[in-house]
Amino acid sequence: MRSSSMPRRVSRAAQAATLALLACSAAGAQTVAITGGRVYTMAGAPIENGTVLIRDGRVAQVGANVTVPADARRIDASGKWVTPGLINAATQLGLVDVGLENNTRDMSARGTNGIAASFTAWEGINPENVMFAPARAEGITTVLVAPQGGLVSGQAGVVDIIDGSVPDMIARAPVAMVAQLDKGAANLGARGEVLAKLRELLDDARTFSRRRADYDRAGTRPFSAGRTDLEALVPVVEGRMPLVVVADRASDIEAALRLAAEFTLRLIIAGGAESWQVADKLAAARVPVMIGAMNNIPGGFNNLGSYQEAAGLLRRAGVDVILIGDSGISDGGSFNVRNLKQEAGNAVAYGMSWDDALRAVTSVPARVFGLERHGTLEAGKVANVVVWSGDPFELSTRAEHVLVRGVENTEPSRQDKLMQRYKTLPPDYRKP
Repeated sequence: MRSSSMPRRVSRAAQAATLALLACSAAGAQTVAITGGRVYTMAGAPIENGTVLIRDGRVAQVGANVTVPADARRIDASGKWVTPGLINAATQLGLVDVGLENNTRDMSARGTNGIAASFTAWEGINPENVMFAPARAEGITTVLVAPQGGLVSGQAGVVDIIDGSVPDMIARAPVAMVAQLDKGAANLGARGEVLAKLRELLDDARTFSRRRADYDRAGTRPFSAGRTDLEALVPVVEGRMPLVVVADRASDIEAALRLAAEFTLRLIIAGGAESWQVADKLAAARVPVMIGAMNNIPGGFNNLGSYQEAAGLLRRAGVDVILIGDSGISDGGSFNVRNLKQEAGNAVAYGMSWDDALRAVTSVPARVFGLERHGTLEAGKVANVVVWSGDPFELSTRAEHVLVRGVENTEPSRQDKLMQRYKTLPPDYRKP
């Protein structure tokens, strides 16, 4: 199994995303000093009465004795908690405007025979989607936007929740390929068939990567996918891009582990309802798990072993855990993205340590998906910062200030406007 810290070749798309991030930060950011708070840097011990100094969209300094420039905008965080912005790593945020209106749903590609590896989900984001603002208002600053459906759903990208065009928003893309082991999602008849098709596809992609010249002159056997899909899968079979496999059943997770060992894949399990049952095998293979902590009621025969203690059990076994919404890749992936802190709070209530829960929504997803400039509060990192009224995992806690790339957006969300609209009844209102 290859380590997630292995060297990577930087793609043109990743370079373009970095340049866009820098340009956007420089254009709208200012010097900001968040002072007097309990600062959780995620790179060391918490800092009491700490200061986070932000300049040009980046963290300039963090510490207890930081000199604040005279021209800095000050945010008094005395008695409050300061953390990196939360990262929700399982969403279709921006890809769904109206759930029941097909013309506004852009997270599933038809592909060919259930294979849509070349589908780049983030390119369908609607930056004007009304669900970005409420997610950001609850401390979510960064989201992974993933496709769904089919055998191979396509590629996922990561965006920061800023105002701007899609290229402005991109933090890194692509970051992963998404596949399904559910026979229903893959539109196949049996689990064995799903695995056989996926194994054939990976073998074809590996052969294609080694014999491109032969392919170009029609000197290879027929492949199970077209050129663009095979090209998209080459980084996966070469170990440069992780493969996120959506699987709940313990036996499916074990099958994915065997497949990863066979093809030397960088595997990530998403869903993982029964992953706690094979925690030792996941830890031995160094495979991260993306899992929620809200549900313990099975939604079907694939997740009879749903268990709210799962995240804590996985972490105690040594597995890297990324907390996501339990409804994650359906309703929670588009309309309830903001509820990530409740997932983390519930994980703590059911046995995960508080520190591990915070890492599971900040530094761990950043590391697993190659976001070197996200997830911690350190000099040089992107200034995605949240000032909380208290413990961010408590229901009564509010995100009082949310800065994304050093900029705080205070525009009211659609929910805020609706609340204000109906907060005061019309003068002629009569109770029935």
